[in-house]
Amino acid sequence: MPRTVLIVSPYFPPSNLACVHRARHLANHLPAAGWTPIILCVDDRFYEQDPDPLLGSLVSPELEIVRVPALQARMTRRFGIGDLSLRAWSALSSRAADLLSARRIDTVLITGSPFYPMLMSRWIEPKFGVPVVLDFQDPWVSAWGRDQKPLSKAGLSHQLALRLEGPALRKARFVTSVSTRQNEELAARHSWLDASRMAALPIGGDPGDLDLLRAMPDIRRSRLDPAMINLSYVGTALPRSQGLFRVLFKGLAEMRARQPGLAARLRLHFIGTSNQANDSETFSILPLAEAEGVADLVAEIPRRLAYAEALGLMAGSHGLLLVGSDEAHYTASKIYPALLTKRPYLSLFHRLSGAHALLAAAGGGIHFSFTDANGLAGLPQDIATGLERLALDPASLGQSRQDRLEPFSARAIAGRYAAIFDGLR
Repeated sequence: MPRTVLIVSPYFPPSNLACVHRARHLANHLPAAGWTPIILCVDDRFYEQDPDPLLGSLVSPELEIVRVPALQARMTRRFGIGDLSLRAWSALSSRAADLLSARRIDTVLITGSPFYPMLMSRWIEPKFGVPVVLDFQDPWVSAWGRDQKPLSKAGLSHQLALRLEGPALRKARFVTSVSTRQNEELAARHSWLDASRMAALPIGGDPGDLDLLRAMPDIRRSRLDPAMINLSYVGTALPRSQGLFRVLFKGLAEMRARQPGLAARLRLHFIGTSNQANDSETFSILPLAEAEGVADLVAEIPRRLAYAEALGLMAGSHGLLLVGSDEAHYTASKIYPALLTKRPYLSLFHRLSGAHALLAAAGGGIHFSFTDANGLAGLPQDIATGLERLALDPASLGQSRQDRLEPFSARAIAGRYAAIFDGLR
């Protein structure tokens, strides 16, 4: 019998948020593993971000997509609610119930963020007998949230997450996240979680995405000055990444002291650094560069780029900057498309991060890591040397080994999800 999985993902292309890629990859590659996906998402008319039609073109035209309405953000934000899944809660729940009543669905996968749809696990299997898999692309309960003021909006969201995470997990048949460390933290908070029903599955990357560059070769030259040596960081600058960026800029200042002529030819680009897609005014990187006296070498564009443009910018840069977080669980989804472009890179991640392990195994770049604040503080001189090498002799770094990326390809990750779904029957 055909097997069908309902994938609940409030955001889906043409949204260009990072959270869409899990569902996009699975939608495209699960059929080859014997599973037919149905996507349940919110209609993009209710997204606050500009649409990304080119990213939408990477979705299989044969995919069944069920789109539901949501309350308009301009209405709900008056009451402090902007989360898309809350604005669409009633429509998502109602349509999920309708689909489960009318269709043969063998498994439901709910991926987040946003996380509130995971609460549907409380009634899906008890009512319909269909097992639920919850996929945590980020922590719902995070160290960053814990550090917020208790009565702030972020602090209250954290308290809500603490109370809702457990009930959502109780009725889930299986749990995935992007890293082993994240699973360990989930299990530490909920001692009844069985490790045998958890798996760490990174987002991965799809080599087929590079077809966008072949279709639009000029896209890679945008925003880059051909007279400069362009090193680019593409993606959100997380609050818990600030210490890493400070160390990077200390290394840049050290490099300029050694080689002022090289520094004059160097430009570090930071693109899409805001966590708000349409934000063009919140500069989180330039103040850090100014504090280290290197702001004249740095360009920042807070606004998120369309996926094809971001991919093209990485492919057109002389080198890439891959910067993680001070949290060991953090595994940046952007490292996979970065490695697919085969550009040389300098990376800085926590030593226990899965991203650092993958980058070190794949090669093609310079890898820096740390385990604590003291280790991080000791890196600027080495980073200065690494920046010199990345700028002057990138060929010496070789290229990343694409065979090391195969276990993290969208096809392989979809195959692993298919095996999980098979085990729930």
